[in-house]
Amino acid sequence: MIQIIKEQEQYKGENEWLTTYHHFSFAEYYDPSNVNFGPLRVFNDDVIQPDMGFDFHQHQDMEIVTYVIDGELEHKDSLGNHGIIQPGEIQAMSAGTGVLHSEFNHSNEKPLRLLQIWLFSDTRGLKPSWEQKKYTKDDRKNNLLPVIEPVYSKQKGRLGINQNAIFYISNLETGKDLSYIPKSERITYLFVIEGKIALNGKVLYTRDIAQIENEEILKIQAQRDTELILIDLPIKYLKNSVPVGIVQK
Repeated sequence: MIQIIKEQEQYKGENEWLTTYHHFSFAEYYDPSNVNFGPLRVFNDDVIQPDMGFDFHQHQDMEIVTYVIDGELEHKDSLGNHGIIQPGEIQAMSAGTGVLHSEFNHSNEKPLRLLQIWLFSDTRGLKPSWEQKKYTKDDRKNNLLPVIEPVYSKQKGRLGINQNAIFYISNLETGKDLSYIPKSERITYLFVIEGKIALNGKVLYTRDIAQIENEEILKIQAQRDTELILIDLPIKYLKNSVPVGIVQK
């Protein structure tokens, strides 16, 4: 089964400095029928105006993934990490017992687009951690590049999180295609960052979502140059009860 959620069906929030698409209930948006997809709790597609962002705020027992699409992100946290994240870079942070962090548009001229993705941690009370890595377009050109894996099985060159989930990114050229075979007892989440694809014959455009269950194979064909992210998730997971919210600048 493939459920397509079009861009115009998603909750869109806007203010003077932030435009955001919430895939799941978050902050001022709440829909009891749309809280999570397996352990995937938050998927926000944010465009942040120059020199603006999210001030220090705390999270606990969450795996937080940030993927910069366009612009420059300045990250600071209570672990002492401070850096600028460029397009193609991915940051993975385990909030564990608690971590404070802030995320700002580093530029005073250009907007910043990023994806912020949260998953429930598979173990509560872990020591917080943070890491980041850059992946080029050539790295993910016309293939599904695995970039995040569970910490207990991650391979060299990949980031680790405390959840049994695998993240793939891809830069597909027009006319190119690839296939993905979901594992049993797993679900799949696909998001078109930019472009147009056919997924098992169903057409998805920029910002469209596919929530996938019980498909033997996924056939993806780029109908124009496309950037996408695919997340392989467990059906069974440890669900945490963590308040969700943001603190604005």
